[in-house]
Amino acid sequence: MSSNGTMVKLSGVRKIYDTGKVKVEALRGIDLHVRRGEFMTLVGPSGSGKSTLMNILGCLDVPSEGTYEFDGQRVDRLPVSQLAEIRNRSIGFVFQNFNLLPYSTALENVELPLVFRGLGAKERRKRAAELLEKIGLGDRMEHKATELSGGQMQRVAIARALANNPPLLLADEPTGNLDSASGREIVDLFENLWKAGHTIMIITHDPNLPMRTERTIHLRDGRLEDGAAG
Repeated sequence: MSSNGTMVKLSGVRKIYDTGKVKVEALRGIDLHVRRGEFMTLVGPSGSGKSTLMNILGCLDVPSEGTYEFDGQRVDRLPVSQLAEIRNRSIGFVFQNFNLLPYSTALENVELPLVFRGLGAKERRKRAAELLEKIGLGDRMEHKATELSGGQMQRVAIARALANNPPLLLADEPTGNLDSASGREIVDLFENLWKAGHTIMIITHDPNLPMRTERTIHLRDGRLEDGAAG
């Protein structure tokens, strides 16, 4: 943990995609600080660069220019193998489409990150079961993903994101495929996780969700409009 409590620090981050025929500048000089323990939303129109920014924050991609410090460590020029270690250890991802293995059980889906981490079967199962209990799906552990409702699938996806107890959760439109009641339940769950100590950033088009978070940052045409300094 960095001494000033800053978990994420982007300075002058640009991302340029070069197809050979044309260059597209997706991010245009992003300066962003996220403090440990924040609960925040990232909003902006389609094509504003939200997914590109999320990919960089999640160490799925690297900037073309600028620096990225995660927990006090420069990560923007790390090799792929070290970025993968950071993702597995420190960042949990939640996606709009859940990204579950459809014919695996809820328990098996939550166990997956622990398999990659090298935990033994007994320890994996215990950890996954505890997480499913925590999110209110203790009675659905042996149900396959195809046997669950949308809200239940997203809960399983959140439990999977929590498997390695990462300090940072990144959620990309986590309520986008849910009805309004299920969406509210998922936001309630994120709020409880924030109160338990997680740092959470949610990309959303839901106009109501920013009202539930501490801070909202607005992205337009690859630039942050406000709320970035923290």
